[in-house]
Order: sequence, then structure tokens, then C-alpha cells
Amino acid sequence: MEKTVNKVSDYENEIEVSLEYDEIKPEIDEAYKKERKNLTHPGFRKGKVPAAILKNVYGDAIEYKASEDIANKKFWDIVNDEENKPISTPQLTDLKFEPGSKLSFKVKYEVMPTLELKNYKGIEVDKPVFKVKDEDVEKEIEHLMKSNATFEDADVIEDDGFKITANLQRVNDDNTPMEGSLSENIEIDLGAPTVNPEIVEAAKGKKVGDNFNFTFVDEHKHGEETHKEEFKYTAEVIKIQKIKLPEVNEEFVQKISNNKAKALDEFRAQIRDNFEKYFEGQSDNIFSNALLTKLVENNDFTPPPGYVDTLFNKLLEYEKQNAQRNKTPNFNEEAMKEQLKPRSVWNAKWQILLDNIARAENIVVEDSELMDLAEKEAPSIGLPAEKLVEFYKQNNRTEALLEEKVLKFLKENAKVNEVDPEKAQAKKETKKKAPAKKAAAKSTKKNKDDKEKN
Repeated sequence: MEKTVNKVSDYENEIEVSLEYDEIKPEIDEAYKKERKNLTHPGFRKGKVPAAILKNVYGDAIEYKASEDIANKKFWDIVNDEENKPISTPQLTDLKFEPGSKLSFKVKYEVMPTLELKNYKGIEVDKPVFKVKDEDVEKEIEHLMKSNATFEDADVIEDDGFKITANLQRVNDDNTPMEGSLSENIEIDLGAPTVNPEIVEAAKGKKVGDNFNFTFVDEHKHGEETHKEEFKYTAEVIKIQKIKLPEVNEEFVQKISNNKAKALDEFRAQIRDNFEKYFEGQSDNIFSNALLTKLVENNDFTPPPGYVDTLFNKLLEYEKQNAQRNKTPNFNEEAMKEQLKPRSVWNAKWQILLDNIARAENIVVEDSELMDLAEKEAPSIGLPAEKLVEFYKQNNRTEALLEEKVLKFLKENAKVNEVDPEKAQAKKETKKKAPAKKAAAKSTKKNKDDKEKN
């Protein structure tokens, strides 16, 4: 076998392969056996055509058909031993087969480009530090208490500690009912934070059969313009129930904590701990995304188009399967394609940068690391550790672990600025307002100067 690998571009190779007939004869013989099972010939039953007749009558057709499959197999046999493996679907660009003599072919394929890495260490990134507030903990306890509340019928709505059932009728400006806009038997928890305060105030003192009015203002943006629309409603009270919160005792605390706490203070501490872990995860996600965004900006390049298409198709298939699993109504495939295009390009850049950083910093996943992971996961999965390692290698777990290690390296070598997100947002809002003030000041000064000139 003769082979030559030519570099077409920074990310594309073309391999030329030439094989003598004897080198591919086992595959040719196998093709004859396979085709013989399906062929018929006058005087012979299906699958019983003699080899000599098969070769004389159908030989060229069988061998030409087999030559493309052989070229494909030989290509993968060769590149699987090479360092630069294809990262997208290879393209057979030339195939020449001379029966009894030789087979030659050319294949173009994309490979991971080698980049001149820039500014991937010491990237300065803000990391938000979210603080758990006492009110967050109390709101969670309040939510749990409400979800375990009982209800008793009442005659009158006294305050926001009630739940009502009402028929809601949207009305025109002259208070006449708007046709087709009646919503019946709507339950409203007057103490819920999302309930329109106007409803709570208007409902106080009302009894079953009474009516009250309220308005709802919908505010939304079209570009830079803010649009407001007011909706007027009349509510008819159908049912009134007083919300009775459960008694906070040891039995209740055990119930809402799944037997992890007995006293309320102990449960508060557990809720705080859960919030802290959640906030830490959110903070790390925001930090990681900001870090990788800056990394890509520092090393911007055009990724191989075939590789982008490969990632795009994987993402699209995942979204389609996800929509099918969740029975998502009106899944818009075309809209999803538009959404995934920039994401595919960004993912391609990150994966190529990951590969280059791993090589530059000699970051690898050792078999011993896979075995350590398998030994931890084997008891819960129910497979021997050795079988689990084989499964990892066949299902891209090695690549996922490598990505984790590269990301860890980038984080450890970044310049992290911990910031209070609330203060940062306040500062941002102040900066937004500052230019407007300056513009107003300039305008005032200009008007003053114009007056003085006059």
C-alpha cells in the first residue's frame, strides 16, 4: 500500500492511497460471497450460481461496487492510526479501480487546525458572588407552609390571608362586557406575590355574590419604545376560603424537611445551605461562560465549515428529540435552525481551542482516571468497572473529562474579580443615566449661550 497525505489548508488534508489487487482480494472475495446469496442465473437457483459463472457474468459489476466500500474501509483503517483524525464527514474525491490490478483513491477530510494561541492564560473575568438573604430563607419557609395549608369557607374577605374563586369579565371603557372574554372559576390566592395589588385592595370586605373592579396594565417593549396597554375587569366573587397555615411544630418540620430536621432553626440552616450551593453553581456557570467568551474573543478564527455543520446537526437532532420527549407543541424547526447556527460556530471554536490548549499544556485523560471514575460509579450503575471503562471510551466520556480538565486549567490561571451583582447592577444603571444628564447639561448650556447672544 502506498499513501500520501497532502495538506490542502490549515484545517483540510487530502490523502492519496494506492493498493495492489492482492491487498484487497480478501474484501473482493467477501463481496462475491455476499452477492452470490442474492443473485440468480438461468438454470441455477438463487444463491447457487457457480463461482466461475458469477465472476464471468457479474464480476466487473460486483468488484466495482465493492471498490467504494473497500476504499471507505481502508481510509478509516489508515486515519484511525494517524494523529490528525477527521472531525467531519470525509469526501471521496477520486476513485480508480482496475480489476485484477489495483485500487487507488483520494479522500479530503477536515482535521483540528493548529492555532497560534493568544492570551489564554491570565484572562481577567468578573465572578458574581450571590449572597443568601434572610428574606430568601423566610420566603421559602412561607412557600412550604402555604403548600401545606388547609382552607375553610368564609363569609367575607378580610385581608390577603384568603383564597377566592371568581368569574373575571373584561369590560370596555364604558364598562360593558367585552364579548368572548369571560373567564370562569378562577382561583386567586390574595397573598401570592404575583397577584395584582389592586385586586387585593378591591376584594377586601366583599362577600360571595359581590362584584369588584380592577385594572391590569400590560407593559412591553418594541425595540427601544415602551408600550403600555390597560385592561379593565369586573370580578364576581363565587367562593371565599380562609387560608389556615399549619402549626410549626416538630412533626411539621420533619414533614417538610423529609425527616432531615426537627427544629425550625435547624431547617432554616439547611435551606440556607441549599441556597448557597445553588448560588455557587450559578456563579460558577456565569464565570465559566464569561471566561470562555473572552477566550474565544482573544483567539477568534474561522472554524472548518464541515465541522460546524457536524455540530449543528448534532444540536438540531438533540433539540428535536428533546421536543419529542417533552411533547413540545408547535416545535418550529426552522426557527430552531436559525437559533442554533451561531451556537454551532461558537461551539466549534471552543472545541478547537480546547484541543489546542490540551496539546499546548499536555493535558490528557489517563486510563487510570477513567478507572477511578468507573470504580466510583460501578456500584450504582451495576456494571463491572472494566466494562464501564469500555463504555466510557465508546461514548465520548474521555472527551467530556478532557473538557473538564481544560476548563479547570483555564479557571486556575484566570484573574478572578469577585463582584457583588447588586452593586454592579446599580453601578451599571448609574452609568446608563450619566450620558443623558451630560446631554441635558450641554443642551441647557447651549440654550443659555443662545439667549446671551440674542
